[in-house]
Parts: sequence; C-alpha cells; structure tokens
Amino acid sequence: MTAAPAHGAQAVASPSDVSAPPCVQWSAGWRYTLVTNGCDTAQRITVTYTSGADIPCRTAGPGDTVTFPGYGTQGDSVLGVVLCPTSPR
Repeated sequence: MTAAPAHGAQAVASPSDVSAPPCVQWSAGWRYTLVTNGCDTAQRITVTYTSGADIPCRTAGPGDTVTFPGYGTQGDSVLGVVLCPTSPR
C-alpha cells in the first residue's frame, strides 16, 4: 500500500539504477548537461550526480536533446544518465 502525497502534491517518478541505453549520449559542462536521444523510441531519463541531487525525470523523443543542470562550481560531477519509470508512481 502506497500513501498518497500530502497537501495535494503530485507523485514524482524516481529514477532507476538502470543506465540509459548506449543510443542516449550526454555531455556535461559546468552550467548544463545536454542529453541527446539517438534511439528510435522515446526515453524517460534523468541525470545522476555525485552530490545525490534529485533531478526530475524528462522524456526525450527520438532525436531530441534535453537540458539538465551542469556540475556547477562546487565540485559536483555528473555520473551518468539513468532510465526513469515510464509514468509517475
């Protein structure tokens, strides 16, 4: 049994521990991390960081490039791109 979100908040899909497929490419900079979906199907993805920052999942259609936060100036690093559930829990 799952508890309903408090105060009308929406449930947010949590990232998985499954890396995005090789057709999903990424490039990290201090300001932005660009993720390009080179797959034939849409991918629901997020970026993981050494800081453990919780970044919302996004859907990238075939050929789309989506932008996530970069690694910043405080010593954080991008670890990679992981898959998210296809719909919020």
